[in-house]
Parts: sequence; structure tokens; C-alpha cells
Amino acid sequence: MNAVIPSTKQHRFDGLGTLVPVGGLGSLDTYIDKVNRMPMLSDEEEKGFAQALRDNNNVDAARALVLSHLRLVVSISRQYLGYGLPHADLIQEGNIGLMKAIKRFDPDRGVRLVSYAIHWIKAEIHEYVLKNWRMVKVATTKAQRKLFFNLRSQKTGLQSLTQNEIDTVAENLNVKREDVAEMEARLAGSEFALEGQTEDGEQTYAPIAYLADMRYEPTQVMTSQARDQLHGGGLDQALASLDARSRRIVQARWLEVSDEGGGGATLQTLAEEFGVSAERIRQIEAVALKKMRGVLPA
Repeated sequence: MNAVIPSTKQHRFDGLGTLVPVGGLGSLDTYIDKVNRMPMLSDEEEKGFAQALRDNNNVDAARALVLSHLRLVVSISRQYLGYGLPHADLIQEGNIGLMKAIKRFDPDRGVRLVSYAIHWIKAEIHEYVLKNWRMVKVATTKAQRKLFFNLRSQKTGLQSLTQNEIDTVAENLNVKREDVAEMEARLAGSEFALEGQTEDGEQTYAPIAYLADMRYEPTQVMTSQARDQLHGGGLDQALASLDARSRRIVQARWLEVSDEGGGGATLQTLAEEFGVSAERIRQIEAVALKKMRGVLPA
């Protein structure tokens, strides 16, 4: 075989297989122009390189096969520009698919590499589109992925499909009309932030305000458990650990309501009741509360 490997003197492959100029990344237009200038391989040359790669793991042969088909990736990637994703990224993913195809290509099957590689290139780009088109995946199963790309290609405008159009698409794609309607709803939906953005110093209303379930928030769970413990006898147990005077002071100060409907008894009121100073009542109260905290659950 007298095939000549396409020259890469001015270019190299980056980590993901994209051909880039040695002196820098350059522009996308420059890259596309370069790959379109790469010579095509004849059937005999392609078969020879493929056999050298398969039988001897020849890296130069692999490079020749990749370089001669980079224009195919560029052509296929243009079909997916309507998804709003960077063309360079689509090409990058397509190049990964091309290299996977070359690694698995069998030259003895009598099929040209271009026919075999198309499937792998599209599959890799499809996966990238589905992962990056939206934050939330719109298609997860194999059937949904197929419907996702076919439905977008069959829609003639931005308007939602009518019932008759849904029936027509379902018939053309040989799927259930319910599946078409569901995918149409997913495509028509839009994403919005779970948490609101701050505008002019005010927090905008967002789903996080009404979707959050506070029953399982850690602080709420601990507060609820402590409250249940108190209601279940924990407070009675703590009060029982005090002497009669300390228990009376704590109950009067914190657990009883005055006749006027306000808070508990004042230090002065309890001082007159026990015939001691208000400062002494405060000291007894502090010691009692500390002892109760030691009895109550943490």
C-alpha cells in the first residue's frame, strides 16, 4: 500500500481528539477550513490503514483515518445547531464518536468507514445534546430520545402542535399519540430558577418558597423532637429534680400566667413571698434552670 498519511505538521490533536493549530486554538472557521482541506482516502487506502490499525495497533494509521473524516463530523454537527449549543462543542463530541467508530471498524466487512462512522458520530452528539440542552433531561429512555429528535425535525414552527398534528406525527413515527403529546409538552416547557433572584434589594417569589418541606429540615426535626420530649414527661422529670422552693420559683416565673394575662411572677413578688431579696430569688432561679438543663435531653 502506497497511501500517504495526511500531514499534521502544523496541527495536533487535543485531549478529546479535536485537531487544533500547534501555535494555539485558533478560530472555529480556521479549524473547519483546515479539516476541509484534508485529503480524502481511496477505498484501498482506507482499507489498508484500517487493517494496520486492527492488526498492529498502528497509531499513524489511526491518525490518517481520523483526519480524512473530520470533515464528516463538521457536516453532521451542523444539523444540530438549532439546539442553541456551541458548534465547537458539537464538533468535539462528534470527533469522540468518530474515534470510537474507527476503533471498532472492521475493514473486512466490505463497508466504507463513512457509512459506519455516521452512527457513532450522531450517537455521541445526541448524548451531548440531551445532557446539555436543558438542566433537566427531557428524554431518558431510548424511545424518548428517538422521539425527541424526530419530533423537533417534524415541527414546522415554534407553535405547539394541534391535536391533528399530534395524530399525524404519531402515525408517521409509529408511536402512541400520548407519547407525542408528552414529549411536545416537555419541549414546550421552560426552565426557571428554583431560588428567586434578588432584584432591587427584594427577593423575588420562587418555587423554593412553596416547594420546601420543612418537616424534614434538620433544625425543625430537632426542635420537634425536643418539644415532644418535653410534652412526654421530660419537663415533669426536670421539675421533680428540684427542691420545693426552687420548683415553685421556676413554675411561677416560667410556667404560670399572671392574672393580667402577661408573663410569670416578678422577682420582687417572689421575694416578698419567701421573705428574701429579689437578688436571692434570681440566684435560686439560675441554679434551678441549670439543674433542669442537665436533666432535660440535649
